[in-house]
Amino acid sequence: MTDELLYDKHDGVATITLNRPEKLNAFTTAMLHDWVEALLDAQNDDTIGAIVLTGKGRGFCSGGDVNGMDERKQQETPYMRKMSLANRVHRIPLVMESLDKPVIVAVNGVATGAGMDMALMGDIRIAAASARFAETYVRVGIMAGDGGAWYLPRLIGMPRALELLWTARFVEAEEAERIGLVNQVVPDEQLMPTVYEMAQRIAAGPPLAVRMMKKAAYQGLSIDLRTHLEQVSSHMAVLFSTEDHQEALNAFKEKRQPKFKGR
Repeated sequence: MTDELLYDKHDGVATITLNRPEKLNAFTTAMLHDWVEALLDAQNDDTIGAIVLTGKGRGFCSGGDVNGMDERKQQETPYMRKMSLANRVHRIPLVMESLDKPVIVAVNGVATGAGMDMALMGDIRIAAASARFAETYVRVGIMAGDGGAWYLPRLIGMPRALELLWTARFVEAEEAERIGLVNQVVPDEQLMPTVYEMAQRIAAGPPLAVRMMKKAAYQGLSIDLRTHLEQVSSHMAVLFSTEDHQEALNAFKEKRQPKFKGR
């Protein structure tokens, strides 16, 4: 990995940190490649029960490099640009969609453009009080290019999503919490302790149940109730047969904390 992205695993939690603070963590091709590799490693590591994504410095992520946009436009045909998006930045949402482990985004500062889109891809967002969000694409005459127009309506509803996409206005942390863009806002110095407390609590749970819960919740957004219940009955049949389920029952009877080993 390059030094543009930091990757750490500790106490059942994998942490991905965007590490270009001098550029507000605007992403590069190398960073995107390492990002994908880190996500896949966390997914495939049985010791990992939750994933944390954050940024270094005062910004979470400012998206792509706007300064180089005009130069790239001169060099790329429309098809080349389409494939550049598909082969670079679009790999992140597609890999994120394939993960069944919980992803918590710690929004430590400004998140704009594709950087805001990246924050939207997580399962849970906790923001520092200094965090700010904006879908800034329209300011340079383009559209949300990294899934923002797909994620945002699902999180805050279509009218509010269109307002943010059309106006490119900044949303401060307090408003972000009020409209459901983030789960929680905490003082800046409490961001990472709060995030890790939640991540470690989730990671300490029964791994297979946590992962099946995520699958069922997301799949339920695009299927009918009957199909959802059919899937859940299959998941439940598997979970009832696990050692973790029996351990949870034993711990409940014995009035102690369960010790799961399903990861």
